[in-house]
Amino acid sequence: MTVYTPPGQPGSIVEYRSRYDHWIGGEYVAPAGGEYFENPSPVTGRTFTEVARGTADDIERALDAAHGAAPAWGRTSVTERANVLNAIADRIEANVERIAVAESWENGKPVRETLGADIPLAVDHFRYFAGAIRAQEGSISEIDGDIIAYHFHEPLGVVGQIIPWNFPILMATWKLAPALAAGNAVVLKPAEQTPASILYLMDIIGDLLPPGVVNVVNGFGAEAGGKSPNVFFSDVADARDDFYDKALEGFTMFAFNQGEVCTCPSRALIQSDIYDQFLGDALERTKAAVQGNPLDTETMIGAQASNDQLEKILSYLDIGKAEGARVLTGGERVDPGGDLSGGYYVAPTVFEGKNSMRIFQEEIFGPVVSVTDFGDYDDAIKTANDTLYGLGAGVWTRNGTTAYRAGRDIQAGRVWTNCYHAYPAAAAFGGYKGSGVGRENHKMMLDHYQQTKNLLVSYSGVRDGFF
Repeated sequence: MTVYTPPGQPGSIVEYRSRYDHWIGGEYVAPAGGEYFENPSPVTGRTFTEVARGTADDIERALDAAHGAAPAWGRTSVTERANVLNAIADRIEANVERIAVAESWENGKPVRETLGADIPLAVDHFRYFAGAIRAQEGSISEIDGDIIAYHFHEPLGVVGQIIPWNFPILMATWKLAPALAAGNAVVLKPAEQTPASILYLMDIIGDLLPPGVVNVVNGFGAEAGGKSPNVFFSDVADARDDFYDKALEGFTMFAFNQGEVCTCPSRALIQSDIYDQFLGDALERTKAAVQGNPLDTETMIGAQASNDQLEKILSYLDIGKAEGARVLTGGERVDPGGDLSGGYYVAPTVFEGKNSMRIFQEEIFGPVVSVTDFGDYDDAIKTANDTLYGLGAGVWTRNGTTAYRAGRDIQAGRVWTNCYHAYPAAAAFGGYKGSGVGRENHKMMLDHYQQTKNLLVSYSGVRDGFF
């Protein structure tokens, strides 16, 4: 067990700046409007740094820097770009502990998650896209004996990227790594709730990139995602074995990252004939989760990312109770005491109710799961798909046929089968329905940041190498 000293205190491995400007053209640049906003830690509710508030003038300056850097970066060989991405991965890996603590302090998630998942995954994504760009090939089509079509991948030039607050560094990496690999320059806007951790990262890796290739402008913006079903078929309870324990752990994933995950399995659907047994065991597992200081590696559930998010979750707890849903555990704000009393903590909450209720249909983005039962396979699929969203879903079964059918029939961009919340770089990620279009991760993401140049060349009549 390790309890990290909070940033700014003697003995801490992390030292945030007292004030951050925008990162433009490879250096810190004061905001055009001269304004800064306070950035509190959700761990304590107290401000730990100030961050520049962006305006249109700041965006224009960042765009100028990006447009200035883009041509040379786009012409840089794929080998050199891959080397830069690998160097970034190496630098992050050498500083995993510092970066993990810094992000936990700003976001409120347990450091065990940032240490074990978020930052190592960021390292892996940079390495993955370094490999993907080197492995990417163009194509040649023979139209006829004299005409050849060449296809080349070219960068878009300058791209804008908006990063949410639930995974400030990992989601920045999801977007930065393929965009940089493809040869683009970037203007990135972190969430207003979590701007400092990406700037902390730029202090560590900024010198590895040519000035202007990555620019960060802070201070305005938003978020959205899903209402993911997590479906437990009755055969999961055929035996109280390792698989059964794994399924119970899959149920408690609703509290992962304090429920602040777009793919949070916030609707649990349990087949009727195992409903009482499975739910009872799942509630025991939920109540055993350790909530408290995010900088303690024993902590499983930390603080919500902001006071606004805390208030939103608390309002939904009231809505659920007013709808007639039954609170099986949780349902209130938590005061851990001491220095943490001003932080933004909510108890993991399990509601029992009907799929038509608002708490089943509307994204809460907190450690709240709404549970209902289903009769047969068709009932499970109908209930799972009864949502405006379609980002993620979970299926738990020992039956291979059921697993395949459910995975195909559920309307979601990713269906975890007998697992949940795994985010490998090589797996496509994206949504259906109201959860948006497009894909993150996977080598197809390179195509998102590239355009295809076609040279259609006729060699008819060519003499001595000239047309």
